[in-house]
Amino acid sequence: MGVLRNLGLLLFLVVVMIGWVVLPWPGAALLALLVAAWLALTRRGRQSASVAVVGISTLRQRLGSSAVIVVGIAGVVGVLVALLSMAEGYAETLRKTGGLDTAIVMRGASASEVMSVMDRDSVTQVAQTAGIARDAKGEPLASPELVVAANLPIKGGTADDQGSVQLRGVGAQAWAVRPQVRIVEGRRFENGLRELIVGRGAARQFAGLVPGQEVRLGNQSWKVAGVFASGDALESEVWADAAVVADTYRRGSSRASVTVRLADPKDFAAFKTALEANPQLKVDVATTLDYFSKQSEGMTKVIRTVGMVVGSIMGIGALFGALNTMFAAVAARAREIATLRAIGFAGLPVVVAVMLETMLLALLGGVIGGFLAWGIFNGYQASTLAGGAVGKLDFELHVTPQLLWTGLKWALAIGFIGGLFPAMRAARMPVTAALREL
Repeated sequence: MGVLRNLGLLLFLVVVMIGWVVLPWPGAALLALLVAAWLALTRRGRQSASVAVVGISTLRQRLGSSAVIVVGIAGVVGVLVALLSMAEGYAETLRKTGGLDTAIVMRGASASEVMSVMDRDSVTQVAQTAGIARDAKGEPLASPELVVAANLPIKGGTADDQGSVQLRGVGAQAWAVRPQVRIVEGRRFENGLRELIVGRGAARQFAGLVPGQEVRLGNQSWKVAGVFASGDALESEVWADAAVVADTYRRGSSRASVTVRLADPKDFAAFKTALEANPQLKVDVATTLDYFSKQSEGMTKVIRTVGMVVGSIMGIGALFGALNTMFAAVAARAREIATLRAIGFAGLPVVVAVMLETMLLALLGGVIGGFLAWGIFNGYQASTLAGGAVGKLDFELHVTPQLLWTGLKWALAIGFIGGLFPAMRAARMPVTAALREL
């Protein structure tokens, strides 16, 4: 019987935790209203509230032990939200890089630009496809581009401390295709010359990326002409004339991709169909929004998984702290609980009272942890390691309301489990034995 009871309790906890994890905040608000109504309108609810008020009023006398719960849960929530904000910031930076009004065309079955190679004829045919916007001269707004990895010295390190930066060779229409790119220092590079413009993120990460200075890429000396801003992942790149990049890295007339601005975002399906139906082409077509969103999926999953694992490990520690604290609190109040039981209070009000006390402490810890994570990490500049389809990416951490809600749910889940077992012990405590012991 005892084994079946324990299995039933375990199954109950699993179901409750799964339901709690997927519960949106409106559902949590409704649940809180239902609990408040039960506490105010039912006899046992009012008994639970009165017992909880007595327990909460003694928290000052147990300040040290109560702080164990609050600090432990605040640490769990703070670390969890900080790690998840890395994934959110990374994904958001890449999502902002694309849009529905631009499309990227690569060789078929290419997972990213660095894996794609398109010959000159293919590039020309893509640029002449119907559906692409045109400038005042009637030229298609299409930028054939080449993406390669280049090494640069990391800022603050020695000359041997090299990092990888994504060097993008762009066509003459790159500025019209991406109007969000603007020069904030210096000037644009001159076509046909070994000149660069560098993103603000790259300038923060690497040494020597200052207008007027020279750096070495591909065993060649390049002059930094200017610094650009775009508010997205492109700020982590270095740009130059595509023909010069291809000559330096011996890519001939090939390009990695063609990025185009659509005449109308609604024409994307027709544009894609036309390219895929062309027997002379074997290409993949996607909006830049879809492309960059997919590029973020792998890294985002890794960061979120790490966050959940670290949060779970810390959560177990906080859970044991909560259990020890609440078991000690129940033992210290054994006479009080026994007296309540003796004068007619049922076990349910005692369980609810202990649970409310623990959940209050957990909520306080969750709020503190979330506030600290938001104050310290929201907007914090970070960067990925070199590698991947998007290279070394500079991005900001984003502590969103959804992440804060996730942290609060973890805090309340720890408080729920941490208070349940001590509460059940208090409810099952034999009245006569508790009175004799004290």
